[in-house]
Amino acid sequence: MQRLNKSALAALFLFVLASAMAFSASFETENLVIRTKSGKEFPFTVELAIAADQRQQGLMNRDEMAADRGMLFDFGETRRVYMWMKNTYLPLDMLFIAPDGRIALVRADTLPLSEEIIDSRDPVRFVLELNAGTAQKLGIAAGDMIESGQIAASAKKP
Repeated sequence: MQRLNKSALAALFLFVLASAMAFSASFETENLVIRTKSGKEFPFTVELAIAADQRQQGLMNRDEMAADRGMLFDFGETRRVYMWMKNTYLPLDMLFIAPDGRIALVRADTLPLSEEIIDSRDPVRFVLELNAGTAQKLGIAAGDMIESGQIAASAKKP
């Protein structure tokens, strides 16, 4: 009986561990540059949210992010995008990006933990999330360009 309990406990532990790992996506990183219309360049290191589980998790459940970091979401197609801040503790700036890397819309200072829908308004392919206040501090606005390996690679796909 005692041996059965140890086996059951070990199986339960492995199940819980596997379940936790299944809900925690891992992210590759890349460097990107934001080029403003005035010619200024701002480098960032971003995590890539490409797969559905990565996009679903995003920056949820994090309580800090370095000033030169962010997350680039690639939706795999150009479409109207809807985001929210559920389980996201960090206030963020969301940059909605056209397939060519042009920033179409900046939604600054999104509200942490909110389930309010943040709408791209127009079709986009990407969203770049940065710490809240970054866009204003650096003068990043609609019409500025994002240069990234992920964006460049998607432009080559039919």
